[in-house]
Amino acid sequence: MSAYSKSHNPFDDDDDDEDLKPVKWNESNEPPREGPDRQRYLQQEVLRRSKATVDSTNHSLSLIYESEHVGVATAEELVRQGEALKRTERMVDKMEQDLKTSQRHINSIKSVFGGFVNYFKSKPQEVKPEQNGASEYQASTRLKDAMSVSKVQESNYQESHPNLRKLDNSEDSFRGTSSNSSSQSDEYPKNQHLRAYHQKVDRNLEEMSLGLGRLKNLALGFQTEIDEQDDILDRLTQKVDTLDINIKTTDKKVKEL
Repeated sequence: MSAYSKSHNPFDDDDDDEDLKPVKWNESNEPPREGPDRQRYLQQEVLRRSKATVDSTNHSLSLIYESEHVGVATAEELVRQGEALKRTERMVDKMEQDLKTSQRHINSIKSVFGGFVNYFKSKPQEVKPEQNGASEYQASTRLKDAMSVSKVQESNYQESHPNLRKLDNSEDSFRGTSSNSSSQSDEYPKNQHLRAYHQKVDRNLEEMSLGLGRLKNLALGFQTEIDEQDDILDRLTQKVDTLDINIKTTDKKVKEL
């Protein structure tokens, strides 16, 4: 007859098992079906699965950090693209204003009377180029805020990156997390190693939740910034079309002189 029932929890025994450490199990051997070896097998199996869960959440967390790192780099490139669009728009505005000045000179040359009148007139004041929305570029506030928050996580990315990893997932790294668990005895197992694994998983899951929230904010910032840049592109397209028509008109007037 088996020493333990199927519903028995091997970690509910006395404190003699509190210091049970995880060891590698030889999977080539047939698991014991009963007796103390069965109990130890179940204990080690729980510890191995808990460690595998910790490793899995560590990996998921590192992917979130890496996604944030890429997201911030993409956001910075998107901001540079917006600045380039604004510079282009200002250049087109300047070209349009210069073209209007040229057209006034051409109209004056075409009229002798106009030429004499302009000769005695005082020099007109320089007309400032119309901005037409081409002010200094300001990136989306939502994107800037999301970038600022995610940049704080750069150290976490450095620690979790496979080639830069500094995280210590050894057994000693879990001991510090289990020393303050006296107030949480009802929430975590008594075994210190299993308790440390559970606490690490809980922290990873909490950080994953926060990381996904930051990624969501970055995505929303991208959408807002792209919408604003689409408006600039539409405005710039209209200005370029108008400039092209004015250039052809001016060129025709020059040939008629």
